[in-house]
Amino acid sequence: MPSSTPLSWPTPEAPSCPILKILQGQVALVTGASSGIGRSIAIALGHAGANVVINYLGHPDKAESVAEEIRRCGSKAITALADVSKPDQVEAMFQKTISELGRLDILVNNAGIQLDAAFEDITLDQWQRVMDVNLTGPFLCSQEAVRIFNKQGIDPTLSCAAGKIICISSVHEVIPWAGHVNYAASKGGLMLLMKSLAQEVAPRRIRVNSIAPGAIRTPINSAAWSTREAYDALLPLIPQKRIGEPEEIGRAAVWLASDQSDYVHGITLFVDGGMTLYPGFETGG
Repeated sequence: MPSSTPLSWPTPEAPSCPILKILQGQVALVTGASSGIGRSIAIALGHAGANVVINYLGHPDKAESVAEEIRRCGSKAITALADVSKPDQVEAMFQKTISELGRLDILVNNAGIQLDAAFEDITLDQWQRVMDVNLTGPFLCSQEAVRIFNKQGIDPTLSCAAGKIICISSVHEVIPWAGHVNYAASKGGLMLLMKSLAQEVAPRRIRVNSIAPGAIRTPINSAAWSTREAYDALLPLIPQKRIGEPEEIGRAAVWLASDQSDYVHGITLFVDGGMTLYPGFETGG
């Protein structure tokens, strides 16, 4: 008998242009923002009042469409081509941010890739490229952001923090993932990069946190949700019995970037429908 589980599930919708713009006047840079989770985060920040830099590596047309959506609600938006694993390109992207938007208040380290293979078949190039983008990229971008935050200091008319950094991690910073060793290792490393950085810069009023999505409906993982069979196979891993939507990560990012979460520091916020709750034990083991 076919499953009655829906391929989609109603989730609370964010207003297209919120009246309460809790990030008004701030500037955010989102890496890997032309599609998927990065796109939703950039749009959510823009709709909350932030001016946004949309970083991309391919598909400039998609990056510009994100910028247009942000401008529609009255925020400024620019696009910035850069490979986050290349120091010179990262430096140029941050220089463009300051030159065109005047400051930086929020960095979202979202850019990431998967190059999957069985452990014995992973090539050194596959290992290194995943580490370069998923771990070195956040290191380089966070370093540039901290330097800017140090120089700017706190502007109390914008925020009670000197700056905010949000790393987009994964449930696989804590859940092992056979067949994806390079990806899981990069996210485990990102967790301790985030926590160690948070510990170091806290006295300077720079907040650093992570968001760890679970299964989210994005093009990169469409094989896991685009058919009834795949979707039903995914549900036993999620206690809430539905896939997440990119907009839900965007709303979490707005909260972490705002003064509403000012005492939240050095944590990973899991947005995963309970995937990290050991769902195999939900019937008592």
